[in-house]
Amino acid sequence: MYHHLKDTVTSEIRLVLDAVEEERIRQLMQSILSARTVVVHGAGRVGLACKAFSMRLGHLGRTAYAASDSTVPPVGTGDLVIVASSSGETQTSFDVGYLAKKNGAKIAVITAATHSRIGGLADVLIELKTQTKFGPTEDRASIQPMATLFEQSLQILFDVLVLMLMSETRQSHADLWSRHSNLD
Repeated sequence: MYHHLKDTVTSEIRLVLDAVEEERIRQLMQSILSARTVVVHGAGRVGLACKAFSMRLGHLGRTAYAASDSTVPPVGTGDLVIVASSSGETQTSFDVGYLAKKNGAKIAVITAATHSRIGGLADVLIELKTQTKFGPTEDRASIQPMATLFEQSLQILFDVLVLMLMSETRQSHADLWSRHSNLD
């Protein structure tokens, strides 16, 4: 049972990530590299993937925060806010994106619902073709519960983006380790 489920889950993730447009990922990478500050936001389990990504951006030497951090500075022109939401309708995520855009920040959105309210805020829009909290559609069903496939695909997308950023900025593993906290 384990091997069958593992194979199905990893196959689902591969299908989602294979459908992502590489040009959109390159746009996001360039937006990160040109941003003064990057703030990443998502709710629930999506938020955990976002927090992990903001940590890696810090390891890459970028000024980055998770929107839930109490130390997030004001955002504005020259900043990038990345909002991830499978449904594109999560109210707190919409609010973060709306306020950031109102204050002049560039908005990158990662969602399964590109025609959503949050998708409508995007300067850079990346689609992960998965089911959302509203359930599966005919072409986006998963054996996994709720928005699990979106969360997993998002985490791996972020990890691949880190590798792309490392290559683009010519950084090594040692460079990232040199910026890792020494308090743990």
